Amino acid sequence: MAEPDYRFTLANERTYLAWLRTALALLGGAVAISQLIDRSGLAWLRIGLGVALVLLGLVVSVMSVWRWHAAEAAIRAGGPLPRLRLPWLVSAGVTLIALLVLALVLSGTHP
Repeated sequence: MAEPDYRFTLANERTYLAWLRTALALLGGAVAISQLIDRSGLAWLRIGLGVALVLLGLVVSVMSVWRWHAAEAAIRAGGPLPRLRLPWLVSAGVTLIALLVLALVLSGTHP
């Protein structure tokens, strides 16, 4: 079997790295939220947002490896690329977290 065009493999790697950067950014957001939200009155919200961001980052990290592997196998087999629901999951998660942060800011209880 002939090797696929290296550009496809490199593009697949770049996509994987972009997803990994997204996971790291979500984890960084969790650290920021846990440090910036007022610790006195809204500990439950700080912890909830932090946990949500960590879990979303974890899912993105795991799914990005799965997607990279599945795409690499499809490229080598000359088949169609796998469908991915990860963009919908990330968008829904970030939207929910953004709405919670917006509510926090509008409530006037932010630091």
